[in-house]
Amino acid sequence: MVESRRAASPQYVVIVKAALAAISMALGAVLALWGGIAVRMARKVVTPAARIPDCRILELDTSAQTITLTRTPDTELAGRYGLFTTGTERYLKLGSVLSETADTVKRKLLTHVGPQARIVRDAAFSGWYYERPEELHLPFSPELVGSALGPCPAWLFPAGEGEIWVIQVHGRGTTRAECLRAVPIFHALGITSLVVSYRNDGEAPRSRSGTYTLGATEWRDVDAAVGFARRRGAKRVIIMGWSMGGAIALQLALNSAHRDLIVGLILDSPVVDWRIVLDYQARLMKLPPAVTRLAITVLGADWATALTGAGAAIPFRRLDVLARSAELRHPILILHSDDDGFVPSDASHDLVVARPDLVELDVFSVARHTKLWNYDQERWTGRITRWLTQRGFVSERVDADR
Repeated sequence: MVESRRAASPQYVVIVKAALAAISMALGAVLALWGGIAVRMARKVVTPAARIPDCRILELDTSAQTITLTRTPDTELAGRYGLFTTGTERYLKLGSVLSETADTVKRKLLTHVGPQARIVRDAAFSGWYYERPEELHLPFSPELVGSALGPCPAWLFPAGEGEIWVIQVHGRGTTRAECLRAVPIFHALGITSLVVSYRNDGEAPRSRSGTYTLGATEWRDVDAAVGFARRRGAKRVIIMGWSMGGAIALQLALNSAHRDLIVGLILDSPVVDWRIVLDYQARLMKLPPAVTRLAITVLGADWATALTGAGAAIPFRRLDVLARSAELRHPILILHSDDDGFVPSDASHDLVVARPDLVELDVFSVARHTKLWNYDQERWTGRITRWLTQRGFVSERVDADR
């Protein structure tokens, strides 16, 4: 009876209400914080990003032509790479690793740097390697591909009889120069290369919102490039996509008005399901799963476009190629590293399981994101050449190593 009277006392009720109010306010604050983080994450996903420094230059030895960088999973990789810098040099080609410690990596400089060079220490490590088409020493012409938004710049590298083409599609936050390293292999095999741009990539026309749709609309600009190839005499077209370019290539294969002309896809480190990628990247940032789910919900909602800055809701179900795997009609070669670090290879493995009749996967274990050519050019080139030969796209193997 004493306990009942206490529970019913006005003072006790006031204390309980105050506690509940405090809990409610704290919960509301947490939800508001998560909501704010989710919106920022959503904006980041669809906003074309500037290149972000991911390492530091610790020493530049212009007499020995070497450079020492902070050690990261990327800077320690074997092979040839690029380094975006600022100062008197904006881009450097890097060669093999000469020495390393627990915290540093010394590499050979393949771009000559003079003693008067002044370079900012913050830099961005890259798999591009080639920055300009002239560096390939192959005949090419600048072209403009007409799209619904306007002319999209492209580079055309003619080869062979001109009947089989490969259209190269770059990834998120990059430009068409990313694709240049693949041109020599196709040229040596007699395949014409068209290296294209698409809306909001900094070279092609800007949409009204200026944001990515993660492949949902970008594929239309690449479809215009397939039409361009048809008008120039192409009888068969292969689409090669890098990272988000892989997502664009897959949407093109599913939706193109020129599906009859497309004969195959080659995908390097591709996005197959954006939800898997966003969940993975959120875990890297140690964000709660609820934040990721909320960010995906925000991106996929019409009502939230004003918050994200996107021109339209992102149709994640339509972009999920695993869910739509039964609709695929073209043979696909995927090259993906299990240590990608940006786009996990899980969905690539799952697509092979879903469509073993069409999809082949060459798994690297140490190559990181879109750096497979850089890490092991011989293996990368050989695998693509074998796939093209086995599919009858080329009649014989040619030494495509440059």
